[in-house]
Amino acid sequence: MTRFLVTRGGTIPDPMRSSRYKKIPELGPRILFFSGGSALNGVARKLKEFTHNSIHLVTPFDSGGSSAVIREFFDMPAVGDLRSRMMALADESVLGNPEILRLFNYRFDKTTDNDTLRARLESMVAGEDDLTRDILNPMRSLICNHLGYFLKVMPAAFNLRGASIGNLILVGGYINQHRQLDPIIFLFSELVKVKGVVRSITEDNYHLAAELADGSQVIGQHCLTGKEQPPINCAIKKLRLSKDLNSLRRVTTKLKKRNRNLIQSAELICYPPGSFYSSLVANLLPYGVAECIANNPCPKIYIPNRGKDPEQLGMTINDQVDTILERLQGQLEQTVPVTSLLNFILYDSRNLPSEQHVDVARFSAMGIQIIDIPMVCKDTAEYYNDEQLVKAIISLI
Repeated sequence: MTRFLVTRGGTIPDPMRSSRYKKIPELGPRILFFSGGSALNGVARKLKEFTHNSIHLVTPFDSGGSSAVIREFFDMPAVGDLRSRMMALADESVLGNPEILRLFNYRFDKTTDNDTLRARLESMVAGEDDLTRDILNPMRSLICNHLGYFLKVMPAAFNLRGASIGNLILVGGYINQHRQLDPIIFLFSELVKVKGVVRSITEDNYHLAAELADGSQVIGQHCLTGKEQPPINCAIKKLRLSKDLNSLRRVTTKLKKRNRNLIQSAELICYPPGSFYSSLVANLLPYGVAECIANNPCPKIYIPNRGKDPEQLGMTINDQVDTILERLQGQLEQTVPVTSLLNFILYDSRNLPSEQHVDVARFSAMGIQIIDIPMVCKDTAEYYNDEQLVKAIISLI
């Protein structure tokens, strides 16, 4: 088989391509996103109107919120962001499974006492609760079995307040499947009819560790995002993986063969908006990612954040692009052309501070094209309009 690259002229957004994909999303393009948290969920919901073949590689390094509780008790990678992305891509039409979606999206009340919540969980496992009783067999039996396995291994001290039922099902399935994520993610995806592919970038139970510019170390994703802990007051210099959350124990991880195939089969690779280090750069840490990106001749685009990201302290868009390229080039045995790793920067310069504007001349000299078009929401300049962003992305294929 001979591989070759075809280039074409076009407009962005391209109304003809948008209309074509929307008519037959089942045959839509294989767009791959390196993402982690919830920042891309709105885009994912809109994307499934245009393609059912998008690929989402998600980080399992979340160490905050309910994920922290689950990881502490069950010594496993985080599953909350995986569940969230699968829910965003789930079939919400009449052909889907609304009863299953309702169950998987349900969270226990944060104020109810734990004994009452445990009793309700037992009712769900028995298929007697309203949320499980309405699900048809054999799907109900599958779900109750995995939820029952979670109940069986749940420590007495585990706090169910605010727990996501979808997360509990994933935990039960993970343990029941000999601590493998892929089988339960596949089952979960089939049950809610995910319009795309969602995979964890790695199944290793590791944590993020950041080296700051002052030489100090910060361990744990929750310490970087500025949501549960005060924002960092010093720029991130380097991101690594640690085996331990309490002390730095440096480790590395390799990309699984299945994920290598997903990257190499993509028709477009996107470095999307979101938490810059804990979502995007974290996905580039496993060895093999850079090689797969470089070997795939498809277009690669970077979409910078609009809003303030605590992880990007002191960074311009130029710095962000340099960080991505240095991370990828550092994995490779020999340097490759920049255009093997990045071809486009897609953003909207309107209402951005001057320090966040792209150095067009610099990037043009590197072979990177700048696409500056209106894509922000009318009510706030901090966020992209999901539909306009999706239409711009699919116009590049």
